[in-house]
Amino acid sequence: MKICPYCKNPLQEHWSYCSHCNKPLIVNLQNQEFLDNIIHNSIGSPYSNSDLKANERLYDFNLIQEDEIDSNIQKIDNLIEDKIKVGEPIGFLLFEKSGLFFSKKDYSIALKTLENALNNFIEDNDILNCAISHNEIGLIQEELGFFDNSIYNFEKSIEYLSKINDFNKLIKVYNNIANVYYLIKDIEHSYEYYDKALKLAEESNIITEEIKTSSNIVDILFILKDYDKIDKFLKRNLDYFRQMGDPYGSIITLTKIGKLYYFLGPDNFNLSFQALLEALEIINKIKIEKNFSTEHKAKIEWEVLLYLGKLSLSQSKHKEAEDYFFRSLESLRISETETGDIKESIVLESLGKLFETVEDYRKSIDYYNLAGAVYYKFGDDLSYAELKYKLAQIYLEFDESESIRYFEESLDIFKDLNYLQKIAEILHKLGDIYANKEILELAISYFQKAKEYYMDLNDEYNIKLLTEKINSLVDSNTNIF
Repeated sequence: MKICPYCKNPLQEHWSYCSHCNKPLIVNLQNQEFLDNIIHNSIGSPYSNSDLKANERLYDFNLIQEDEIDSNIQKIDNLIEDKIKVGEPIGFLLFEKSGLFFSKKDYSIALKTLENALNNFIEDNDILNCAISHNEIGLIQEELGFFDNSIYNFEKSIEYLSKINDFNKLIKVYNNIANVYYLIKDIEHSYEYYDKALKLAEESNIITEEIKTSSNIVDILFILKDYDKIDKFLKRNLDYFRQMGDPYGSIITLTKIGKLYYFLGPDNFNLSFQALLEALEIINKIKIEKNFSTEHKAKIEWEVLLYLGKLSLSQSKHKEAEDYFFRSLESLRISETETGDIKESIVLESLGKLFETVEDYRKSIDYYNLAGAVYYKFGDDLSYAELKYKLAQIYLEFDESESIRYFEESLDIFKDLNYLQKIAEILHKLGDIYANKEILELAISYFQKAKEYYMDLNDEYNIKLLTEKINSLVDSNTNIF
């Protein structure tokens, strides 16, 4: 008989949450040994992590009060010492110990402990637990923003799991590595691994993983603007979560439905509001307690609040939008790790747009710069360059020198990224600025450089336009040459 890890009451096989205590069942119910001793230490549901994705732990850690943690660490250290003396394996104890340090948010020690566990499992040739170790290491590396290391460890986990055909866990790790690629905007690889996870879940008839993965792949489909497929996935998922009585899955799905209707445009804004407000209503009904803390609540509400702010801004409800944006930012800061959260930049940029809309340019510049600092910190060069470009356009209204500086800084980054369209646009704009300042040699130089890029892009319209501008400047001052 399956037992609820929270209230210890019996469970039905098909339940996704416990009808006795109303807790989401986020552990692997096939592993009874784990259930008897330990409880999952994710954020409350695999659907409600910091990225609203299904970052999956393959080992379940204890959820305990903070004042018990140090005592438990000492007990585990004593047990480890005893087992070493008699030559018994200590890998599982190291897992437990790592989970305790993770609960304290002492990620560096949690990571080191997991690496020790991995070495023990390698010595024992324990393939399954080597895979689990690499997965857990990958999750912590992701939490710390070390994405290359995270990807490496997920790849190693996949390598081990493929050897033993553990499809359930393999699907989870496919999702994890896809999540990281999504964070670093490697859409091709992210879609590749989500697609692998989805196909394997379908082939293995693992409905929960199929639903979870389709929820994740929706984020890629938003980028690809495949709204029909998004609609299909989300409608099916919402029906599933409602039938299962799963509030967390419903929240995430309603949030994404709200986003979908937002992207579909003004005719769908009322439907977007309805979905987002329903998600927020469910969130507020969940009781704050040990297994659903204020931090957990913050992790699943920040994006709901963000899009409610975007909708309010689109309807010129500026004070309402500002309130939603600040509440979203507050939620992110409640839930973020010691290294911060790149998603802060999304909210800060939205605040920048809000103040730009109401022509409070100083505040707009401040928030855009704050957003840019976050992008820079996390190595998102493209977003950083795009923000500098946006700031250059704002400064162009009242401070030409600053505008030129920001255009040139964004130009340097776009050149490093080989982003030809933006390079051409910026060179063209700089040419216009210097033409207006009647610094004709410099204007012509920028126009000629821009024209070369437009030729590479086969942009006949801008090639013709720049040719006319160059000829006009040359004709107006024949002494230039």
